[in-house]
Amino acid sequence: MKVKYDKDVDILYICLSDKQIMDSDEVKPGIIFDYGEDGNIIGIEVLNASKKIPQPMNFEYEIA
Repeated sequence: MKVKYDKDVDILYICLSDKQIMDSDEVKPGIIFDYGEDGNIIGIEVLNASKKIPQPMNFEYEIA
């Protein structure tokens, strides 16, 4: 899994898989799910991230 924030365009992208994107769907305004050929979610894109996430450049990783 990779998390990337591009402050120039204010987009946060969470990459769950390196598979090729076959389809995308805006599930809510500014929230886009990317799907692989098997229909599973392989990425999540958050547009205007700084307006939706308090500190998009900082995140916490936790293993439970």
